[in-house]
Amino acid sequence: MANWSDPRSSTARFGAAQAGTRDAAYDAGLRSYMLSVYNYMTSGVLLTGIVALGFALSGYAAAVFQTPLKWLIVLAPLAFVFAMSFGQNRFSASQLRGMFWGFAVAMGLSLSTIFLVYSPVAIAQAFFATAAGFAALSLYGYTTKRDLSAFGTFLIIGVVGLLVASVINMFVNSGPLGLVISLVGVLLFAGLTAYDTQRTKSMYFQVAGHGELVSKAVVLAALTLYLDFINMFLFILRLFGSGRD
Repeated sequence: MANWSDPRSSTARFGAAQAGTRDAAYDAGLRSYMLSVYNYMTSGVLLTGIVALGFALSGYAAAVFQTPLKWLIVLAPLAFVFAMSFGQNRFSASQLRGMFWGFAVAMGLSLSTIFLVYSPVAIAQAFFATAAGFAALSLYGYTTKRDLSAFGTFLIIGVVGLLVASVINMFVNSGPLGLVISLVGVLLFAGLTAYDTQRTKSMYFQVAGHGELVSKAVVLAALTLYLDFINMFLFILRLFGSGRD
């Protein structure tokens, strides 16, 4: 017969209810956090695409990239990335958000030349292929129980090696090497998409409950996933894209 007067029974039930409430609140917070990250990342990609297309169609891209000003346009996105990554503790969340939108615009200007090199059909196909791959890989990174952190160092070293190979190929201009670089680039940034998604999810454990830190983490995570998406898109475009007629 149950001992309805035993206070330990009601205490246990109350403790379980509290734990369930905390878990539900955490899950809701995590979903809101991840949704914000994807919203910023997607909005940034769309802004970049609009700026790139507009700059190319205006005729300014073809003109500017024939002048030394092209180096300012090419290097500006890198300056934003370094400033946001290394200055995140000095900047407020609102400042990081402003820099993120500035970065998206700068990337649009820098990427405008793809509309001068590749056909619109090739760009569209590469974009939708990237979007589908990114969605699947990010979903895997979010839902998998496997710890992907062991792959992080390998992937980062691979990206460094890829950059070195790309610089070398700028001088030797080897077609086969360029093909290998593109293929490896797709694989590396596919892996980074899953890894960075899991890391973004894990970051919520560290910042949950701290409003300003959560806001900063959202912007920086969106920047990371944005870079994964754009790089995977560019390598897919180089691998399969056809030139303009």
